[in-house]
Amino acid sequence: MTEISELLHVPVFAGLPEDQIEWFLSQAEEVRRSAGEVLITPGTTADAMFVLLEGEIQARGDIGGEMVTLTVEAGNVTGRLPFSRMQTFTFSARATNDCRILRFPQSKYRELVTKMPELAERLVGMMTDRVRETTRREQQRDRLAALGKLSAGLAHELNNPASAARRASSQLRAILTKIRDASHELGRRELTPTQKAEIEKLEACIIEHKDTPLDTLAMSDLEEQLDSLLRSHGQNDMWQMAAGLAQRNIQPSLLETIFDEFDPGTARAALVRIAAVAEVYSLLDEIESSAGRISDLVLAIKEYTYMDQSPVQNVDIVKSLESTLTILNHKLKKGVTVHREYQKVPLLVNSFGSELNQVWTNIIDNAIDAMGGQGELRLKIYKDDNRCVVVEIGDNGPGISPEIQTHIFEPFFTTKGVGEGTGLGLDTAQRIVKKHKGTIQVTSKPGDTLFQVWLPLADAKA
Repeated sequence: MTEISELLHVPVFAGLPEDQIEWFLSQAEEVRRSAGEVLITPGTTADAMFVLLEGEIQARGDIGGEMVTLTVEAGNVTGRLPFSRMQTFTFSARATNDCRILRFPQSKYRELVTKMPELAERLVGMMTDRVRETTRREQQRDRLAALGKLSAGLAHELNNPASAARRASSQLRAILTKIRDASHELGRRELTPTQKAEIEKLEACIIEHKDTPLDTLAMSDLEEQLDSLLRSHGQNDMWQMAAGLAQRNIQPSLLETIFDEFDPGTARAALVRIAAVAEVYSLLDEIESSAGRISDLVLAIKEYTYMDQSPVQNVDIVKSLESTLTILNHKLKKGVTVHREYQKVPLLVNSFGSELNQVWTNIIDNAIDAMGGQGELRLKIYKDDNRCVVVEIGDNGPGISPEIQTHIFEPFFTTKGVGEGTGLGLDTAQRIVKKHKGTIQVTSKPGDTLFQVWLPLADAKA
């Protein structure tokens, strides 16, 4: 039989009046479990709390969306606590060694609150700590899930230009071999200084050619014209060269001089070299463009995370929103049209910059998902009359029903399927906005959902 002194050594019961402890013991049942025996199974009715007097229990279950294993040692309380809404146990618990446990039934909770108000208060505090820990786990999981999605998108965005640069570099090797062979062929021919100068002049003309790229139909027409010119001079197998020259918008008239000045063999070698040089510069343009895209993405990542910058600073809201759009470009480019309306004067907010980016990410990501990846995203930033910057993020998705609108900022509330959302995105956004002494609200109807965020403007001189 459990002694009063034993229960007083349990921290949550420490210092309570002995008559209250005696009442608690009179209502509780002492349970013993041998090592390996099960105390709780998932899905069973949550109808009691347990005070572990001796031994150790291992609990395993879903907490915050992940399987967690916890060890409950002697002196701790587990199970369903007073005021908890738990209906069934979501975890299993088994004794890791011989245990002695007090089982207090849920049917006596109302009486416990009356007879042992201080214990009830302590148990409420314990339950609050559990909720806080569960929320922390959910928020950590939500951040990791968001980071995973952003990382996957960025990996894709970085992979495209990196692959293009690698492909172009590989093609350069083959083209440089063509240039070398054509140069050797021209070297074997006795060209006059005037002829050499003519070839170099044409090469320089093609290299410096920077006309606007043609559309697909015009390029196809130009390719046919170049191929027809080459065939008219006996060069029937140079259609690939015609395609390469057409990509740089080289007109047939530029090639006429070659056939006027040289015999067919020399003209062919000169054309091979000239076309190869043109292709080299096209590939260099592609490598430069790809490297620039990678550099822009890295810069956007640094701006998005505020890497190498002070954590608290005056943040330009337009730049903050634009860096978020760059990070989410992999989702936008699938079919979302972005309409921007920004005030031209920089609007600064004293902020943890990366936290505000998390707000924009959560709202925009939800908007893209609501539109199914296709639709219109509207962004508007302006200053109101109360020295606040207002950020409006709207979409033309199906809208949020009135009964759901009242819950969207609640923790763990989500309309997404299992495994698709934690329900913490908008809760996190609201907490960050409030931390910055701002407000956030939403209005919605079918075809028009609008989130509005108000943030106090910072002193530009600060």
